[in-house]
Amino acid sequence: MARLVIVSNRVPIPKSRGATAGGLAVALRDLLIPGSMWFGWSGRLAAEPASQPSLVEARGVTYATVDLTAEAHRSFYIGFANGALWPLLHFRLGLMHFRREDYAGYLAVNESFAASLGQVVKSDDTVWVHDYHVIPFGRMLREQGFAGPLGFFLHVPFVPPSVLEAMPVARDLVADLCAYDVVGFQTEEHARDFRDCAQRMLGATVDGEWIRLNGRRMRVFADPIGIDAEGFARDAGRAANDKLVQRVAGSLAGRALIVGVDRMDYSKGLPQRFEAFGRLLEKHPEHRRRIHFLQICPRSREEVDEYRKLRIDLDRLAGRINGKFSEFDWTPLRYSARAAPRMTLAGLYRLGRIGVVTPLRDGMNLVAKEFIAAQPDEDPGVLVLSRFAGAAHELTEALVVNPFDPDAIADAMHLALTMPAGERKERHAALKAKVFLTTAQVYCRRFLDALAARSLVQAAA
Repeated sequence: MARLVIVSNRVPIPKSRGATAGGLAVALRDLLIPGSMWFGWSGRLAAEPASQPSLVEARGVTYATVDLTAEAHRSFYIGFANGALWPLLHFRLGLMHFRREDYAGYLAVNESFAASLGQVVKSDDTVWVHDYHVIPFGRMLREQGFAGPLGFFLHVPFVPPSVLEAMPVARDLVADLCAYDVVGFQTEEHARDFRDCAQRMLGATVDGEWIRLNGRRMRVFADPIGIDAEGFARDAGRAANDKLVQRVAGSLAGRALIVGVDRMDYSKGLPQRFEAFGRLLEKHPEHRRRIHFLQICPRSREEVDEYRKLRIDLDRLAGRINGKFSEFDWTPLRYSARAAPRMTLAGLYRLGRIGVVTPLRDGMNLVAKEFIAAQPDEDPGVLVLSRFAGAAHELTEALVVNPFDPDAIADAMHLALTMPAGERKERHAALKAKVFLTTAQVYCRRFLDALAARSLVQAAA
């Protein structure tokens, strides 16, 4: 079999200091068999970038990493990837800060990544590139002489041409994505938007999932990412013995738990969610003293101004809600900016009567699927889900809401709290079947099968 090489911005080396198993690492876990490779940034800043990647082997997998200089990190990661691309792809044009020098730094880092991998990649490798940080990487790896199968998957949303055109280098980004053999998106809507961009900006010919441009054919399709549903369900059951889960369960004193878990990011709709909880307590006073809302939102990208402002806004909203509604023996909203271990999260989901997943825009949002997998069949909770999360295209039995409408979220919370057990079980059974069908393993296999099929077509041609 050909070796699989995964490329992403960060490389999660097992047991390395400060490394955590993020969503991508968990999703791709089954692919990390002995002989495979994961390439990307080490997470370290250095005075001078190394000329060759650093290689570490763990459990038979090679982790190839490169350091970045502080200036390269600032322009590539903070400046363009998260200051321009992230808000653009989440429909937040007012937060997009484009600077030509940041884009130049973005291209330079991708060029250095391609040059570094070019030193260790083999001609018969299969290369799978992940996410918006490394869009130009594929074209640049081709320029290094790599001719093997080359795929790309975008984990965040994509936007229609009318939005993408706000980015001054939009045409270049679309052309770079067209350099891959296969490009995958979370939903058919995102895939269709990209095909429309290729047709409108580059004059490409579109035929179903296929794009023809400059004599090449590439496939663009939807491949929704999933989770290890069986494993997560087992973790949720075992987490009953987790000390933190036990403390939270004991502190509820029989009250219902509303739980939300998100990175502290302006795309997650956290201020609207907090406001919705306040509206619930105001409009439905019968729920006071009978519920707790636990929001876990670990801090991220604090070097970006918008994220620091978000933290201040959430502190203010939490204080206002607790100041207005709390009593001597009841604090309605608990809000923590500290990360929790995966096992603990599974146990907290299992405790939840309501899971609140209300991003303003999201590629998929695996928290929604984890909440479903963690729920007990005999007494399941209810998922309140944003219509603008990719998961809403699959999880239609959730209570789907407009995340920009706090009153709609509050009404859905009330409906979930008063929903009869029979309806909760019926909805959960349908949602669980979907989560256990479209798993992480299915996601990986479908993409690699598409990439293998495309490679066979090219070889035959």
